[in-house]
Amino acid sequence: MAQSIKPDMEFVRELQAAGGESLKKCFQCATCSVACPVSPANNPYPRKEMVWASWGLKDKLEKDVDLWLCHNCGNCADLCPRGARPADMMGAARNMIYKNLTQPSIIGKWMSSAKGLPFLFGIPALFWLFIWWIRSFSNGWCPRTEDGRIVFGNIFVGDYIIDPLFMLTFFGACFILYRGVMKLWAGFKPEGQVLMVDKTKPWYMHLVDVVWEEIITHKKFSDCGADKEKSSRKNGHMLLFYSFVILAIVTAVVAGGHWVGKLVPVIKIETPMPLLFPVKILANIGALMLLGGLSVLTVRRIKLNPKYQASSFQDWYLLGIIWCVALTGILAQCFRLVDVAPPAFFLYYLHLVFVWMLFAYLPWSKLGHLVYRTAALVYVRMYGRG
Repeated sequence: MAQSIKPDMEFVRELQAAGGESLKKCFQCATCSVACPVSPANNPYPRKEMVWASWGLKDKLEKDVDLWLCHNCGNCADLCPRGARPADMMGAARNMIYKNLTQPSIIGKWMSSAKGLPFLFGIPALFWLFIWWIRSFSNGWCPRTEDGRIVFGNIFVGDYIIDPLFMLTFFGACFILYRGVMKLWAGFKPEGQVLMVDKTKPWYMHLVDVVWEEIITHKKFSDCGADKEKSSRKNGHMLLFYSFVILAIVTAVVAGGHWVGKLVPVIKIETPMPLLFPVKILANIGALMLLGGLSVLTVRRIKLNPKYQASSFQDWYLLGIIWCVALTGILAQCFRLVDVAPPAFFLYYLHLVFVWMLFAYLPWSKLGHLVYRTAALVYVRMYGRG
């Protein structure tokens, strides 16, 4: 049956501006789908995605589960005879979907270009500066304890400022991510088609498999190739991921020790912790791993050949924010240890700003890809694509 196509040329222009500028070079030779080591034989990508992008078929791309399965390893770009860089187009399309997948969509708009940085930074910067200013009336701008120590909690108190605000931010971002995943999942289901569900496993067992293979072991990174460049990408991601795990454990232990310690004083954890305290040692190990993973991934991205793989604003935004979180946290600790109060408090203030940015904007950032991709992988496994 004949079917009319209504190209959305504005969408094509936005896609090109977001990092898919080379998509019009594609002449549909299908080399990309043949070259992709993880593309399924029964529904290969990214050839069909390149067709839809070139024709401006926005609805097709928005409902395409395969868009989220690409590892962006660059094999397709390396072998493309026209330099069309399909993986970049796939990444650009995902970035555009992040922008409008969840509300408030204005944050997605800010996240799409450097023009939004003043707003993204300004909101938490003004908020935490207001907290600092209010507290300064009673404690001063850079207070010390009676015994002369620098304690950040004298300004940014955990009980009624840090803990409740960051818990609200984190769980609020999780709720927004959940709604985004449900919207994405609903879009994957073809209208009028009945899909065969894999009844050998419940959905949560598919989720366990995906988390193990894709996140914990990074096994699929190896499937995309074993050359030095791809190995550095895998190692950098693993260092970064496990540093986040370690720092999350440290945060949970400290928060638990603080709040539960109010009821059971014997397990109470006071901050700042001594450098040789086991939890503090673990925190510093996590920080060093974070710096190591960031360094590997940053050097790799700098060395990318723009002929085969480009870097978008969102790529650099995520790396930049994590660098800011790591450096401000480490330097705030260093200035506290050498007993220099003004830079120690200022860097800790910036640390809070950047940590808040990392979590509050997660549903619209490339970090949200971890959640959306996981949902897409569970979907394809549930419906028999493996």
